[in-house]
Amino acid sequence: MTKRDYYEVLGVSKSASADEIKKAYRKLAIQYHPDKNPDNPEAEEKFKEAAEAYEVLSNPDKKARYDQFGHQGLGGNGGFGGGGMNMDDIFSQFGDIFGGGGFGSFFGGGGGRRTKKGTNLRVKLKLNLQEIANGVEKKIKVKRHVVAPGVSFKSCSTCQGTGQIKKVVNTMLGQMVSASTCAVCGGSGQIVDKKPAEADSRGLIIKEEVITINIPGGVGDGMQLSMSGKGNEIPGGIPGDLLIVIEEAEETTFQREGNNVIYDLYISFIQAALGDSVEVPTIDGKVKIKIDAGTQSGKMLRLKGKGIKDINGYTRGDQLIMVNVWTPTQLSREERAALENLKNSENFKPDPGRQEKSFFDKMKEFF
Repeated sequence: MTKRDYYEVLGVSKSASADEIKKAYRKLAIQYHPDKNPDNPEAEEKFKEAAEAYEVLSNPDKKARYDQFGHQGLGGNGGFGGGGMNMDDIFSQFGDIFGGGGFGSFFGGGGGRRTKKGTNLRVKLKLNLQEIANGVEKKIKVKRHVVAPGVSFKSCSTCQGTGQIKKVVNTMLGQMVSASTCAVCGGSGQIVDKKPAEADSRGLIIKEEVITINIPGGVGDGMQLSMSGKGNEIPGGIPGDLLIVIEEAEETTFQREGNNVIYDLYISFIQAALGDSVEVPTIDGKVKIKIDAGTQSGKMLRLKGKGIKDINGYTRGDQLIMVNVWTPTQLSREERAALENLKNSENFKPDPGRQEKSFFDKMKEFF
């Protein structure tokens, strides 16, 4: 199913301010909130869709990538790591959208305590062009907070296990209920009862884990991928996520242009005039190509499907080979004499003719 444009989902323009985006999301969240639309799957999906759009457009970095690359700029996954919207994620991240009262209290407290979420971890992962082109499996070491073995918890006596402190205020319109996160348990509704000596006051220890990451082909520099539940744990809640930021390693052999790669091939004047068979590198190894007799400097050759895999997995780019005829800078006496004899030959006089395209015409043809 094709994702809708996030600006269309929230009903705002691309030039909308952060405040306008927040107001638009708040309006939709009220309209489609589960407490207001019980047993209504359609309303729940719209609620999730609006939350996903807000999660991206309220984040300056994600918004910038989305504005430039669309959904592909987010790893083809959209907000919340793309693994399907989770209601606990939404409430834990955006539960304060109404000014600290939480979604449940806005509708009279019907929602009860929402599951808290641990903090996210962010790592940078450097990939070479071959790994980017084809996708790769990587194993990385991550230090994360986890609940220590042997820890036991008890209900928080301050909030009675609800995770919230509620206050009733009398106004001209009647009684209004407001709720705030319990400062003692941090909203989890639980506090540590017993813990081992190495655990901190929250019952957590730092554990180093080896995590396997499957990177899809076609990722780009600065793109962020997400692994749900691989972040820091929190007592009585769900773990945060592991955010993987892609870095492209410096490449000297090729230049990347979208899903295509460009390679500069240098041949001698003799090869260009007589033709030749030469070996060129590709992302997947070396291949032989034919140089036709009379090849001009600046000619572009295409190796179909030798570029970078599209991140959606449907197509693959090409390798474009730019032919450069190398002019020698030093000549022996015999070489100079041979070329002097040919200098006035009619076949050696430049005569491009109309069939020869300019450099810019050739570039337009390939892009």
